[in-house]
Amino acid sequence: MGLPKIEIVFRTLAVSAITRSMRGIVALIVRDTKTEMKIYKGIEEVKDTDFNAANIKRVKEAFYGTPSRVIVVPIGADAPVSDALTILKGMYWNYLAMPEATAADTTDIVAFVKGQRTLKKKIFKAVVTNATGPDHEGIINFTTTGIKMKDGTEKTTEEFTVRLASVFAGLPFTRSATYYVFPDVASIEEIDDPDEAIDSGQLILVNDGKKVKIGRAVNSLVTFTAEKHQEFSKIRIVEILDMVLEDIRSTFEDEYVGKYVNSYINKLMFFRAVNAYFEELVTESVLEATGNNSAQIDVLAQKRYLESRGKDTSAMSEAEIKQANTGSNVFGSGSISALDAMEDLKFDIAI
Repeated sequence: MGLPKIEIVFRTLAVSAITRSMRGIVALIVRDTKTEMKIYKGIEEVKDTDFNAANIKRVKEAFYGTPSRVIVVPIGADAPVSDALTILKGMYWNYLAMPEATAADTTDIVAFVKGQRTLKKKIFKAVVTNATGPDHEGIINFTTTGIKMKDGTEKTTEEFTVRLASVFAGLPFTRSATYYVFPDVASIEEIDDPDEAIDSGQLILVNDGKKVKIGRAVNSLVTFTAEKHQEFSKIRIVEILDMVLEDIRSTFEDEYVGKYVNSYINKLMFFRAVNAYFEELVTESVLEATGNNSAQIDVLAQKRYLESRGKDTSAMSEAEIKQANTGSNVFGSGSISALDAMEDLKFDIAI
């Protein structure tokens, strides 16, 4: 009788989207003499004997934004960061930070995240510091220096990435991290031209004279294309797109693969379920009501597949191509319009 269970799963995921968006997972890489990886569900689980004193503070800082979990992968003082990345690539997490990252570590982390997102379609993101031209939606390039806390201590740019990763993992889709305030930060080394820094793909803190806050919540993407337009530079928008991608892929793998024959009817019902998911996300104010939120069989992809199998499609109608046997392959295409947050105000008052 088709795929009713999949439609129910999709609708359930959509209804829980806001809740799930504020329960992301932070991954930390620390250099320590301890070698055992730790996964914490709450700050109360952190023991002073787990790592050295400096790293314990960093682990606790990772709960600042109330993520659902914190994964801590320790490596030795001279170990390559790839040792930790090899472990993390087989795990599920959202934002990575390394509070003692060197320039070489940062380069490796950037390459890792780019590769995993492009080749493996993982939704990994990393908060790094002063990276050289990362230009990617999965890399958040934090550059603020001179961070002084109200308790008299200072945080390095690298150490503050832990807090930022925690904030991004813990924020719901109902708001953006733009102008997110850090009430315990006293002052920062202010950038002469914050607009230029943001436009060049830097995440910075700003001081409005009353409070220190995130300037604009952007990642490092600055090269825009038809596939990745300017909205892809917004951390919140990328988070929504990542959630949609992960929900569709995981539901297909868990509820569809191997359980249904790849008939035309079942393909239609699968995409109907995806569209029901989109409709629910509109109701939850994640997607734009007037936007083009739709999924369907990819006719061009099916045509190319048939031709690659020696089939002459020149005389076939679009309906015939849609209904053609594509073996185990399901070819889909679609689009969504994610709702952005209020961030810019132009308000003229006439006197």
